[in-house]
Amino acid sequence: MSAPELNPPQTEAALHTQGPLLVFAGAGSGKTRVITYRIANLIAREGVAPYRILAVTFTNRAAKEMRERLGRLLGESTARDIWAGTFHATCAKLLRQYGEGVGLSRSFVIYDAQDQRSLLNRILKERNYDDKRFAPKQVLGWIHKQKQEAKTPDDGSDDHPLGESYATLYRLYEKQLRACNAVDFEDLILRVSQILSDPKNPDGDRIRSRFEHVLIDEFQDTNAVQYKLMRSLVDKHENLCVVGDDDQSIYSWRGADVRNILGFQRDFPDAKVVKLEQNYRSSAHIVGAALAVIAPSRTREPKELWTANEAGEPIEVVGLQTEREEAALVVSYAKQAQGAGIDLNEIAVFYRINAQSRVLEEALRAGNLPYQVVGGMKFFDRAEVKDALAYLRVIDNPKSDVDLLRIINTPARGIGDSTVDKLTTHAAFGGLSLTDALNYAESISDLSAAPRKKLAAFGKMLTDLRAKSIDLSPSALLREVLDASGYNASLRAENSAEADSRIENLQELYGSLRDFEAEAEAAGEVPSLAGFLERVSLVNDIDNMENASRVTLMTVHSAKGLEFNLVMLTGMEEEMFPYRGFDGRNDDELEEERRLAYVAITRARKQLVMTHVQRRQLFGTTRMGVPSRFIGNLPHGSVVHRATGAPPPRYVDQPSSGGYAAKALHGSHPWSHPHAPRKTASPPVEPGERFVDREFFDEGASDVAEAPSLRPGSPVFHERFGRGQVRAIASGNEPVVTAFFPGWGEKKVLVRFLTSG
Repeated sequence: MSAPELNPPQTEAALHTQGPLLVFAGAGSGKTRVITYRIANLIAREGVAPYRILAVTFTNRAAKEMRERLGRLLGESTARDIWAGTFHATCAKLLRQYGEGVGLSRSFVIYDAQDQRSLLNRILKERNYDDKRFAPKQVLGWIHKQKQEAKTPDDGSDDHPLGESYATLYRLYEKQLRACNAVDFEDLILRVSQILSDPKNPDGDRIRSRFEHVLIDEFQDTNAVQYKLMRSLVDKHENLCVVGDDDQSIYSWRGADVRNILGFQRDFPDAKVVKLEQNYRSSAHIVGAALAVIAPSRTREPKELWTANEAGEPIEVVGLQTEREEAALVVSYAKQAQGAGIDLNEIAVFYRINAQSRVLEEALRAGNLPYQVVGGMKFFDRAEVKDALAYLRVIDNPKSDVDLLRIINTPARGIGDSTVDKLTTHAAFGGLSLTDALNYAESISDLSAAPRKKLAAFGKMLTDLRAKSIDLSPSALLREVLDASGYNASLRAENSAEADSRIENLQELYGSLRDFEAEAEAAGEVPSLAGFLERVSLVNDIDNMENASRVTLMTVHSAKGLEFNLVMLTGMEEEMFPYRGFDGRNDDELEEERRLAYVAITRARKQLVMTHVQRRQLFGTTRMGVPSRFIGNLPHGSVVHRATGAPPPRYVDQPSSGGYAAKALHGSHPWSHPHAPRKTASPPVEPGERFVDREFFDEGASDVAEAPSLRPGSPVFHERFGRGQVRAIASGNEPVVTAFFPGWGEKKVLVRFLTSG
């Protein structure tokens, strides 16, 4: 390990070998390099066998990058022996070997969100639950939350008004999953955790003995069951290295708990702590802006991000009238960057919620700029692809009723809903899977001869395909499935452009299988259908990103772990980013929104543009925009504002200071740089006070209570309901306003209880 590769804190972390290690890694501080060199040191100098090292990453993409780096350091064969992957991929691999102890055979399938909804819908229908009162999305969300917290159906039902009914549905859902030899994503981790925590299950010790060292990246995003799993894995030796940044904990809605990293030293009091604070990714202006935005956080571990990079371009904050002007500006910037020689794949447009992408996409199409939307319709979510995969999954796992129900009449083969209902009832009474019930179709007395014959023919086709699958490669099996089922023939018979596109997607699926087979063969492995199906189930949006020359559109949540030369951060208005209203400055959600803004800013290497608008059409209503408080946190010397030429409105969470940016520049002030912009000072504002630029918003300077000339469309603020928009005004002894408040709907409020919004 050559000294120039690592700075002193990185070296300290890489050379640590025994006991717990906590690495606080600021954005762009080279944490992947540290993890890679630490693994290399354990193998090359400490003599640890590669297969006894477990490295857990946040995405498959990160795992692939880690393996490639280790391959260059240690050789590809050594790198292949290291267990490197996401929590879900790692646990899926363990369950293939040790799942029998928790009721799973090796051929279990992983149900995605659509499969889970289908399964729950079937339960609700069979048990006569009202699907309006027990909305599948809400029920599944509650079940997932229980699993993320390592709770069984008997735990935690008090945390919901319908807790007992939800717990019953949880039990039925689990029973059906087991009957189908299936798991959902949360199960992958929960089942392994159950193996490890069961003293009667010898597989727990077998799993623990496999790994002498465990490394976990993005530790700030772990949830309760992942933390429990981690502690069980290392309870014999505590050779645990966790790397993360509490400033980048943004997934609480997935169950992530930032307290896991902040409380690590409580559970591991002997842990060594190393802080990586030098940013290698971004310009000094960008680093200074990120630190200034995150600094007001009241819960963070103190860290001072800094960089030795040049100051770079100042951050541009652009105020516009509408979201369409905003989209036009995005296109203009992208074309200017392209003209300056920046590849389009180095340009990203971020937004807080997916609904913002529509107008941006329209503008990019009109501007003839190619783009990709990360988090949109994924290839493996397309109907024809899911149909083909359902056939393959039923062949691999005959107990998967959800998959069989998807394909039983796809393509149409005359098996109607009534026939399917009778088959399902027959299976339920007999305690059979639907595949087993097909074998007894002739004995279903309340079916006439024609539907019995069709069910029997469908069952025989699946049996024949299952027999052929023994000798066929996965890709050859797909071809056989598409021909034997009549799927290809039905698409060709349509003779339409849409059908041609679907055929092309199936050909792409075949290509994906061929690539999988080639990769497995190159690694000296036998490609299996189960292995491919598992890979498909665990792929995520980031893994699907293409490297082609096109602008990337994504939510800020999706941007985690990525970086671009030019980032355009749109929708920087209050109630958009931070999303909705946050009146309490100690609100946990506001703290996470602040961390989300920090993540967004630190994705940019060279140039960052922020936009905010005065009026935004969203969800069928017009929102009046007030620039985000995060804009107000930006250090003056690192920002250029463009709009009317007047200083923008500014929220102040702490007295604005050049100190953060100064630290980012490692001692020099960005505004002293010879090319730094000069900015007119904003009017004096008390800490915590909101300053609104009336010239920009053209709202008039009078307080609402003293302005009976209010008109529809005026923005207002109410202490309880937050910011809203006037719909109507009624005169009388005391003026009354009807206003729309997001999240509350229309409310009638006395004018004296409102302030200008």
